[in-house]
Amino acid sequence: MTTTTPNPLTVQADSSVLLERTSPHFEAARDFLARFAELEKCLDYYFTYKITKLSLWNAASLGLTSEEVVAGLNEYSRYPVPTIVTTQIRDRMGLYGKIRLVRAADGSERLEVLDPAIAAHFHKPNDFRKLLVREDLEDPTPGIARWVVSCEARGLLKVALMKCGLPVEDLAGYVDGDSFPIALAADVKLRSYQEDAVRGFHLNDPLRGGAGVLVLPCGAGKTIIGLALMSYYQTKTLIITPNVLSARQWRREILAKTNCSEQDIGEYSGASKDIRPITIATYQILSAKPRGKNPVNHRELFNRENWGLIIYDEVHLLPAPLFQMTAGIQARRRLGLTATLVREDNREGDVFCLIGPKKFEVPWKILEAQGWIAKACCKEVHLPFDQSTTEYVEGNTHARFRAAATNPDKIAVVEQLVAQHPGESILVIGMYLDQLAEVAKYLGAPLIDGQVPQLERDRLLAEFRSGQSPVLVISRVGNFSIDLPDASVAIEISGLFGSRQEEAQRLGRILRPKSGRNTATFYVLVSSPSIEERYNYNRQLFLIEQGYEYEIIKLVGDTEDAGELTVPGANCTGVEPKSDGARNRSLIDYSLTIR
Repeated sequence: MTTTTPNPLTVQADSSVLLERTSPHFEAARDFLARFAELEKCLDYYFTYKITKLSLWNAASLGLTSEEVVAGLNEYSRYPVPTIVTTQIRDRMGLYGKIRLVRAADGSERLEVLDPAIAAHFHKPNDFRKLLVREDLEDPTPGIARWVVSCEARGLLKVALMKCGLPVEDLAGYVDGDSFPIALAADVKLRSYQEDAVRGFHLNDPLRGGAGVLVLPCGAGKTIIGLALMSYYQTKTLIITPNVLSARQWRREILAKTNCSEQDIGEYSGASKDIRPITIATYQILSAKPRGKNPVNHRELFNRENWGLIIYDEVHLLPAPLFQMTAGIQARRRLGLTATLVREDNREGDVFCLIGPKKFEVPWKILEAQGWIAKACCKEVHLPFDQSTTEYVEGNTHARFRAAATNPDKIAVVEQLVAQHPGESILVIGMYLDQLAEVAKYLGAPLIDGQVPQLERDRLLAEFRSGQSPVLVISRVGNFSIDLPDASVAIEISGLFGSRQEEAQRLGRILRPKSGRNTATFYVLVSSPSIEERYNYNRQLFLIEQGYEYEIIKLVGDTEDAGELTVPGANCTGVEPKSDGARNRSLIDYSLTIR
């Protein structure tokens, strides 16, 4: 008698999908779901996904069809897929391309609606109607309704229609911008997936290419892809980055990997207001409100030059004030680069409308298997925590979280973990500055936070890269765009509540490929039981969705006596404790691997 392995999916009528973790088909089904659904929960036996309008529209923008989605769900589902779900998938994905923005022969813009049922909505009272100039009845085409749109309303209209459940495919094209010749250096060769990303963005199509988001892991070379697209378009480019550190890294990469000179590159930040054919600005300066006796509106930089390309580095961080500015520059080509489209303010829809849909994505584990990023091992270390303190019992949510995140016992555990990785470059990353200062003093390691001047940051980073300082303690300024190719261990001692994007960025600090043993270890220290566990669970979700395994290590014991901490999987025999008698956690209660 032959037995058949049950399929791993259960599709529910509310468009949620349960994926059984113990199924032999788990990985294949997970990779399939990642193309059009969002991971919401990671339970003991199931992953829970949600099929949303935005996730389906992004999938449609990448060329996935509703029939492919429905066929895959039927293939992997244990039970019949509810008809309401398949109907919604077909309806929602079928909407993409039914409304499009185009440019008329006279240069003005038109909104075209290719479905009479949808067009009927435009004759009813709606918030978006005020963004339409008038209905275009001069050149009727059977089955197509047209409205005249002002160029200034192009972005706002897309956002307004998105909120009504109507995605717009923008085919109105883009201005070329002022010409600026730029070429990649002769020794720069794109990897195959980087070439795919470049093609996925421009599509060799002036209408369908030119605006969108590329999603790749940290360390996969997103900057190189940006440079390749700059050389493709040959135009003046504005690059917007999270901070000055990121801006300086872009400058170094441009000088090292293109034919540009120092005179071609300007920096527009708090420290400098230099505008050149390639100008690198920060989100912070462009978001700043005009103040003082002689206020300067930095946001005018968007229109001050005839840019042909605007690059948003770490686009998931795009501040809310800049969304409004981005809505007004829809005639400029826009490239968003990120490791994750997750936003903590749930404005992913605005990114879809104002920057563009997802044009290319490659799973982290695929690049890991090909050796392009380091193979990472994720370990979550749980330390016992006393919840009976007055600070924890009487505090609000923020106070309780801070008390758990700054658990003083974490310092001794950090010291032990550092000792377990001799000869490796180690980052200790956290959120609370007083905690980081104490850790840095305890370890005798340098500290970089927002108060450290840029020149001093550059010096400390150079010492870390050279191995002169094997351990570096760094605050949230280290979450983004720091080039530390040899860093192979990260120890996270505190973070921004349940931020999935921050977790992805912090792991990314150690994912750059390494010579020899191409591996990295990511530790997360969590106080248990405490509110920190709940928030950290949310942080895991993105990495688990990418296919990473989390080993959870429970530490037990609470002794002032000297002892050793041994974490499974670390290269260590332990170290002597500090002479001040700091607490040391001893041995392991149990470990559990989350797959």
